[in-house]
Amino acid sequence: MVNKVILIGRLGADPEVRYTPDGTMVVNFRIATDETYKNKQGEKISKTEWHRIVVFGRLAEICGNYLGKGRLVFIEGKLQTRTWDDKDGNKRSTTEILASNMQMLESKGQGRSQETVTDEPVPAYGMGDPLPDDDVPF
Repeated sequence: MVNKVILIGRLGADPEVRYTPDGTMVVNFRIATDETYKNKQGEKISKTEWHRIVVFGRLAEICGNYLGKGRLVFIEGKLQTRTWDDKDGNKRSTTEILASNMQMLESKGQGRSQETVTDEPVPAYGMGDPLPDDDVPF
């Protein structure tokens, strides 16, 4: 079985940085992906989908330090659903992407960056190949 998500989108706000009780950094942010198509009447329709991203550890530190609202990023990870009881005792749940890899696709004032960050053992932080322009979904 496979649980893999790959997204390219823009951050909707600056990342939120928190820490677990044992001191591990956790960063949460949302990215928007866009889809444009023509309906039966030939009208151009744009649809935006929002995705919740969760990042832990070293990758979280990098995301917290370098990402900001509007930044274009490539995210790779897996889907996870969490459930909890809120303060009123109601069951709540959310589905989010637990990121294992992040690539910043553009630098401020400089077109595209080639920085890749991953939580996988090799490499922990290194350079990656840029994505071809024709793979960007919007």
